[in-house]
Formats: sequence, structure tokens, C-alpha cells
Amino acid sequence: GKSAVFIELNMSDFGELALVVGDFHIPHRAAGIPEKFQRMLVPNKMQHVLCTGNVVTKEQYDELKGLAPNVHVVRGGFDEDSTFPEYKVIQIGQFKIGLIHGHQIVPWGDAHSLAVIQRQLDVDILITGHTHRNEVNEYEGKWFINPGSITGAYSTLTTEVTPSFILLAIQGSKVVTYVYELHGDQVDVSKSEFCKA
Repeated sequence: GKSAVFIELNMSDFGELALVVGDFHIPHRAAGIPEKFQRMLVPNKMQHVLCTGNVVTKEQYDELKGLAPNVHVVRGGFDEDSTFPEYKVIQIGQFKIGLIHGHQIVPWGDAHSLAVIQRQLDVDILITGHTHRNEVNEYEGKWFINPGSITGAYSTLTTEVTPSFILLAIQGSKVVTYVYELHGDQVDVSKSEFCKA
């Protein structure tokens, strides 16, 4: 019944919906997107796809382009397409959102280092990937989001990776994040809200 939540979400007026996703690593570290997730990723439900990179193949990129009219991808360490930019800043509603893969940020996933990038890009929300661990954190009044790996691909940091992606519902000065995690064949959803100061 969890995917019903998802569909219902899309149907109601939740402002703009953005799928936040990354670190696919298909075919090298994962065979594909888990079927449970695949069924939830329906075209024409979302306005934006924000991808942290490591899409790796053109086929996967084309699939993302089929999901939403606005697809933004930054380059991960394994992307074949070198035309993806290093970082991107996207405006959705009242929010400036920064997108960067995150392998550039040392130490990886470090809150202080992420905050430096957030200030450089001058964004309200910074989205990074690379660690294959999903996170939604507020730090010094800004929001830091990591969608994890949608395929559950292993990373150099850990072999135990929970497949995950994030959905952002942006309405005016409010963002609601829905984190979708796959545990066995059960999809769990957790929700948090962030209002722009």
C-alpha cells in the first residue's frame, strides 16, 4: 500500500515534484533499478529529476529524460558522458538547489565541507551523492540531501547499501522530503519538512 501513497501524492496539489536520485552504477555494480522502485517511477508525475551522477550509461540517462520535462544531471566519477557539468544550480519555487556528485568534497559527506560548497553555490538546499547513504540533514539553517543509491550499488565506503531515492514536494517556501528505502521487498517511506527562513 506504500506506492498508493506515492500516486496519491502526485495527484494532489503538492506544488512541484522533484525526483532526487543517483549512483546507479549500472551495469558495473548493479543489474538495474529494483522492480519495486521501477514501478513507482512513472512518467508525467514529476516536473524535475535531480540526479547526483553515476548514471553511467546513455540508456539510463534517456530513461530519466522520459520521467520529467526537466532533467538535471551532474557528473559522477564513472559517467561516460563528459558533457555533464561538475555542478548545477536549479531554482524550483522559492528554493535555490545546488547539485553536485560529492566525490569532490573531502572528507566525503562531511557536514562542514558540504556547508562550504553550499555557501559557494549560495543555495538553500545542497544535494550530493557519492556516499551511497541517504541523508536529509538541516545544518545552519540550510538543507543537505543525499538520495543514496537507487540500485543499492556497493560503494568503496560500504558493501551494505540500502537502495533509496528521494522525492521533494516544493510548494512556495516549504519543502517536504520523502525518503524511499527498499528493505527486502518492503518499501519504507519517511517524511520531513523544511521551511525557508
